Amino acid sequence: MELDFSFMQHALPFLLKALPVTLFITALVLLLSMVPAFLMAEKRIGARGWGEKAIALYVSFIRGTPLVLQILLMYTLLPSLLNAAFKAMGSSFDVFHGVNPLWYAIIVFTLNTTALLSEVFRSAILSVSAGQMEAGLTIGLSRFQTYVQIIIPQALTSALPNICNLTVNLIKGTSLAFFMGIKDIMAAAKIQAAYGYNYIEAYLEVFILYIIVCTVVQVLYKIFEKHVGLYRTAGLEG
Repeated sequence: MELDFSFMQHALPFLLKALPVTLFITALVLLLSMVPAFLMAEKRIGARGWGEKAIALYVSFIRGTPLVLQILLMYTLLPSLLNAAFKAMGSSFDVFHGVNPLWYAIIVFTLNTTALLSEVFRSAILSVSAGQMEAGLTIGLSRFQTYVQIIIPQALTSALPNICNLTVNLIKGTSLAFFMGIKDIMAAAKIQAAYGYNYIEAYLEVFILYIIVCTVVQVLYKIFEKHVGLYRTAGLEG
């Protein structure tokens, strides 16, 4: 078997052009997931009741079902529900053609990531001594101020490796977005490969691109983790 390097050279610009879509989905999903994930983690730690049970059930559902199934359910169920809702309100808006599939991808990846990230935050917060909250409240800080100034800086150190793993998995998981018709790296590879059936070359390029992107992300997290560790060490010495 010989690789068609001329095809790979031709296809690479198209794959690179699709790369920002993958990075955009990843960055926006992480941004949208941070606050609700933290609130869910705090709720599960600080309260018992229906709210905590509902969050635990949601997290269990997300962790217990394949991402591809969540994507297919969301992409088939949500547009139908929205279309029915618009019709009930007397609107003629066509959900199936009027909504960019990118937003369905953002929704399903955010729902998935929020659940997983809440578990990362919960374990990180639990790694901080409970006495830290009491100490913050004792010196006159509010619960929110104690979290921001004392709990979160300490929890962040232990959370970063898991957040890094989650980010890398999210980048790889976005490859499933092509099921929704989104032109990410995988979709671009399939389109280019279809012209001459150069699937091996196309998928090999995608494989290399994912390795490069995920390696860069891990290096950036490692640098950030080192700076956070130095900050924490300096704070403890001070």
